[in-house]
This record gives sequence, C-alpha cells and structure tokens, in this order.
Amino acid sequence: MMKKIIIGVVLAIVAYFAYGVLTTRSHSPLDTAETSIGDLSVKVVYCQPYKKGRLIFGDEADEALVPYGKYWRLGANEATEITFSKDINFAGNPVAAGSYRMYAVPNVDSWEVSLNSQLGEFGYFEPDYSLDVLKANVPVQSAAGELEQFTIQFANDSIGTQMNMMWDKTLVSVSIAEQ
Repeated sequence: MMKKIIIGVVLAIVAYFAYGVLTTRSHSPLDTAETSIGDLSVKVVYCQPYKKGRLIFGDEADEALVPYGKYWRLGANEATEITFSKDINFAGNPVAAGSYRMYAVPNVDSWEVSLNSQLGEFGYFEPDYSLDVLKANVPVQSAAGELEQFTIQFANDSIGTQMNMMWDKTLVSVSIAEQ
C-alpha cells in the first residue's frame, strides 16, 4: 500500500512539472496589435522578445542583438505579419488591402520598413526580397523611457493611425491612412 502511495505521489509530481514545461509561455510570447478607423482595420501579429540586459540596437562588432544595416523580423520566432482591410497609404506609399510579411533594416537614424508578399515563413530566415511590395524609410526617435519588451501599438488621430514600434530606448512610427 505504501509503495502505491509513493508511486502515486511521484507520478503526480512528474505530471505537475511536465504540465508546467508544456504550458509555459514562450520567452518571446505571441501578441497582436489591432486598430480600427472607420472601415479600415489593421492587425499585426508578432512575437515580443525581451531585452534581458542585452544591447538591442547597435553595431555588429558590439554584439548588438539587432545590428544596424541587417535584416530584422520585427520581433522573434515567426515572421511578423500585418493585415489591412482596405487599400491604404503606408508611410505615404500606396499599398493594396491584404496581408504582408513586415520586416525592417534598422540604422542609427532611420529604419527601412518593408512589406513583403511571402507569408507563413519562420522569421529568422530572410525573405525573398524579390517579393517586396514596399520599402519605406522611417525616422528613429528616442522613446520616453526604456522598454524591456518589444511592443507594437497604434495611436489613432484625425487622419489615420501611427503604428509605433518600441523597444529599449527606440521608437519608430509609421503612418497608416486610407487612400
């Protein structure tokens, strides 16, 4: 009888830890940023990495997590995807309604933010650049404070919305408006 109790307790402990491992959220959890302005809806699906004391944006020689001048998937894990319900202007450039892979090439003073028609890919791998639909240079701003986790948020105004991408001490805003 005592042997059955001990086996039962051991199995319960193993099941408890296995459940914890299987259900623990990713180190870069999946998130969704959404907004609506009239008939236009915009949705971004991305993963949110944490800073964890690392140098985020900088030179490759300094071992920055996101080196200047290099492809970045705008998050972690899967490629970041953005969906527009209507034709829009993205950073002043026309884009047809639909879903796109969104990535950036960060630099010190600006980011080249791109929309690409290649969907469903793991974000670590660079896209097929021949499928780029748009490239827009967007200025870098200093964030109000230091942000531990990469975050995308929308701020609506009378002419559209600003998609704000923030991490560490960096803020990049892309204007989105109906055509």
